[in-house]
Amino acid sequence: MFPPGTPAHRTRAQRFDDLVLDVVEDLDRTWATHLHGTEFAVEDVPPSDPAPWEDGGVLLGRFFPAEAGRPGRVVVYRRPVEVRAVDLDDLADLVRDVVVEQVAHLLARTPEEIDPNFGERS
Repeated sequence: MFPPGTPAHRTRAQRFDDLVLDVVEDLDRTWATHLHGTEFAVEDVPPSDPAPWEDGGVLLGRFFPAEAGRPGRVVVYRRPVEVRAVDLDDLADLVRDVVVEQVAHLLARTPEEIDPNFGERS
């Protein structure tokens, strides 16, 4: 139907990656100095070995602080986020909230410091 390379041809996973990238680029405008070297990634599902401080339901994202010469890392778990979203607008909002929340943990700040609109849904 649509030729490869056109926006309509992109997979759900590719569109999800684009949402994460949009949020990261937006945050980088304000937090570039603090986020320099930080890696951002998308994985389909969280690992089955949660960290001791991660209790409760299925993880939507996770942060890994910089250590031993490795940069800090923020990971968003695509499938659990998609399952919780009711539509595409909600998905974009939820992706933003997950990234902001994990960046806040990484930088030891509140989500509201990272994004004053944290938690507000369109």
